[in-house]
Amino acid sequence: MSNIKIQRAKNSKINSVDWNNLRFGIFFSDHIFISDYKNGKWDEGRIEPYNAMSIEPAMCTLHYGQTIFEGMKGFRSVKGGANIFRPDMNAKRLNNSAKAVCIPEFDENLLLEGLKELVKLEYDWIPKEKGQSLYIRPVVFGSGNFLGVTASTEYKLIILLSPVASYYAEGLKPVKIMVSKDYVRAVTGGIGNAKTAANYAASLKAGMEAHKNGFSQVLWLDGVTRKYVDEVGAMNIMFVIDDELITPSLDRGSILPGITRLSVLHLAKDWGMKVSEREITIDEVADAYDKGKLQEVFGTGTAAVISPVGFLKYGDKEMTVNNNQIGPIAQKFYDTITGIQYGEIEDKFGWIMHIEV
Repeated sequence: MSNIKIQRAKNSKINSVDWNNLRFGIFFSDHIFISDYKNGKWDEGRIEPYNAMSIEPAMCTLHYGQTIFEGMKGFRSVKGGANIFRPDMNAKRLNNSAKAVCIPEFDENLLLEGLKELVKLEYDWIPKEKGQSLYIRPVVFGSGNFLGVTASTEYKLIILLSPVASYYAEGLKPVKIMVSKDYVRAVTGGIGNAKTAANYAASLKAGMEAHKNGFSQVLWLDGVTRKYVDEVGAMNIMFVIDDELITPSLDRGSILPGITRLSVLHLAKDWGMKVSEREITIDEVADAYDKGKLQEVFGTGTAAVISPVGFLKYGDKEMTVNNNQIGPIAQKFYDTITGIQYGEIEDKFGWIMHIEV
């Protein structure tokens, strides 16, 4: 029995949701989980109605960006109840991000307990259609009021929920990706491996230019040599070259360690595929394309799960991958992971936190 206090909303907003046009991150459920850090410790947390927040103009995060977040998903299980995909890994990654920007770590068990109670309360907000889900966004930020470049002494953690459709309007269809030659997202020794707001702010300009030219996202290269592949703006990247699954290693510290990335690598090894986590240059990718060995390219991430790449542009070099169709390997990863998420496939790895309602 949970000890988390719950203050229920007087009226629900659920009837205002356009379930036929959910999009991504537009609608928000009736309640949030919230915890405050003061006097050197986090409180026990509580659930209260989703409402506007009052902040002061001098709140430090507005000025210095001391904030981190996570993203995970909840699903209606075909067996009843709700499934959350690998939330323990998100809790660990949240604390890794916290260390990078001097935010006090949050008790991972309390985070999972708060998440469980919140999803149980908001079960009706989980969409019923296959391909849709309940997006779960924990966010932590400095809530102190001061102007000075130093870590806050007060913090706030919030978990909010949003019923969502596919991240991409085009669904699982292959997307067009532009390789960025003029901008960088992160460098070794920075905070590229933390899920913090600054990394996403740094990606906006290149992303907007890519969109103007008809591309869905940007593929980032390393910030020093501009030769090695890092990741895409909202996902990690995978290449299938000559039957080998290749993804950039995390050693440089400039790539976010994705939960879906980890899951794909685990599955690939379980299936007996040849798998390499190593540095790979964009020229190696282009060379594999020219030799007819670049079989598939796809992104991995919580929002889209698997995002096949059908077209890759690097300067004047244009590469159409697998005839702009999703490949069999990407499709198998998508079907397997979503099957586990919805309870259609046995969870033999213990990835699901199931919630009875």
